[in-house]
Amino acid sequence: MGKISWWKWLGVALILYTFTAGMLVPLQHGIVEVTPRSARTGEQVTLELTGYNSNYDQQSENLKAWLKLDDEKAIGARSIEVLGPRRLAIGFDLPAYLPVDRRVQDFSLILDSEVDGTAILPTALLVTQDSIDPEKGIALWVNTPVSDLTVSTGMTFPFRPIIYETIRNTYFHVALWLSMMLLFIAAVVYSVRYVRNPLPEWDSKARAYTSVGLFFGILGLVTGMVWAKYTWGQAWSNDVKQITTAIALLVYLAYFILRSAFEDPEQRGRISAVYNIFAFALLIPLIYVIPRMVDSLHPGAGGNPAFGSEDLDNTMRMIFYPAIIGWALIGAWIANLQYRLDAVREEWIERMD
Repeated sequence: MGKISWWKWLGVALILYTFTAGMLVPLQHGIVEVTPRSARTGEQVTLELTGYNSNYDQQSENLKAWLKLDDEKAIGARSIEVLGPRRLAIGFDLPAYLPVDRRVQDFSLILDSEVDGTAILPTALLVTQDSIDPEKGIALWVNTPVSDLTVSTGMTFPFRPIIYETIRNTYFHVALWLSMMLLFIAAVVYSVRYVRNPLPEWDSKARAYTSVGLFFGILGLVTGMVWAKYTWGQAWSNDVKQITTAIALLVYLAYFILRSAFEDPEQRGRISAVYNIFAFALLIPLIYVIPRMVDSLHPGAGGNPAFGSEDLDNTMRMIFYPAIIGWALIGAWIANLQYRLDAVREEWIERMD
């Protein structure tokens, strides 16, 4: 049993690991909100900050903050007042001129905490210049280098504005989609084998893997809609990837409708195998090519690669990749059970006849 079923138990172990680590590992310290979000040059501005997974009341003397203009220029905080475990009041003195030729310049806020680690909020403050004079801005600029940042220890997930805790859905929504692809690859391999050698076994396995792949695709679409509801504001926003993936699933759904139209097993298997090959060939541009060519709310749009450092960090990869393998193994197990059930059903029908 161990030699035959080890991969099944591996799949179960990986899914249990995915659920346990994926749901229990905490997020890093982050910045949820800052007010106000705009100011003018020459002002003394006080930013009220709301943190996430923070313990500011435990470290009132060990907090540092900067408004970062670019990689070389930053303004250090004039004062930091702790208002609670999650709230701070941070004062900055803005110079009368900025060393840029833009009317409005955005600053990122960097907060360093010895207990919680470092948090960054891009475009935290928009500063408007009353007069533009880069030379005066350079002359008046008092730079406070961003340095000695605290390196977080322990296993944590990255904090992403807007996404927050829903980042955990990566191990379900995205992993299910990628495991779906592996199942469809297995299905198309069996379809090709049937075309070359029309054995009923290949047709049955192609059907089993296609059905489980379609089921995983539907789960991926549903979990994606739930994720979109919390991050984009609505479950279905007619995003290009939502539309193309829905079309791809309908194409695979038609595979089963096509099968039901033929009574002769050999004819059904041959036509279904050819359709399955073309369905997989259509799946690639629908899911991976077209969404990358146009603007999309999904990562990887506009030709940019997905799953980079902005989407996944090393901690997430420790769970994400095992999740893909786990879901794929569970899917293969279900497909194997379905294939065996179909074989028993066919044998029962032959005996009844």
